[in-house]
Amino acid sequence: MEMDSTTWLGIFAGTLTTTSFLPQVIKTWKTRHTKDISAFMFLMLFIGITLWVAYGIVRNDMPIILANCVSLVLVSVMLFFKIRHG
Repeated sequence: MEMDSTTWLGIFAGTLTTTSFLPQVIKTWKTRHTKDISAFMFLMLFIGITLWVAYGIVRNDMPIILANCVSLVLVSVMLFFKIRHG
């Protein structure tokens, strides 16, 4: 499968937005401190990302599917930490 510049742009954008969650996940993992993290915000984000995954599947758009699946995992980890340590 040959990828055009639009696909590469999507992959790059998805990589940046997805990896932006990593510092928060790592910090929360280390400190176990979740008092200042909004569970409602992460719940809304979880629902939104789930819808993006569905959109990517309907459009058969691999950059959208992959980036949002990884984001979904990271947001799920944050929600788990909030429930467990909040």
